[in-house]
Amino acid sequence: MQVQIVLQEKGADVVTAVPDTTMRDVIALLDEARIGAVVISADGRRLDGILSERDVVRALARHGADALDRPAREVMTTGELCTCGLEDTVESLMTTMTERRVRHIPVVVDGDIGGLVSIGDVVKSRISVLEHETRALHDYITNPY
Repeated sequence: MQVQIVLQEKGADVVTAVPDTTMRDVIALLDEARIGAVVISADGRRLDGILSERDVVRALARHGADALDRPAREVMTTGELCTCGLEDTVESLMTTMTERRVRHIPVVVDGDIGGLVSIGDVVKSRISVLEHETRALHDYITNPY
């Protein structure tokens, strides 16, 4: 299954924040939207970075409570950022997420943010495919003609 299909099913809306947003406000966004990562973008179109729950924990471990007043640009993941395109497959994302130990991959389309795929989206997609295959095999076995 391709990323494009996953986004058609879940939607391509992405929660974003500008790089100067404080960690305190990003944490509030994470809580309010019940998500694990916020895409950081100065203009709402181009990907500058991503700030995940893991980044929050690292910042708190390094800076204590003072981390809450730091801007997202100081804490967000940038250099080792994984991205994908609409044509990428769920299988390739599973490999990337496992190898790179990430749980969120921004989708980039023509240089702009086109969506965000989480490990939950990947698992849901895989389960759907497996359920479909199981039904097809069951139908074939019980009704071979």
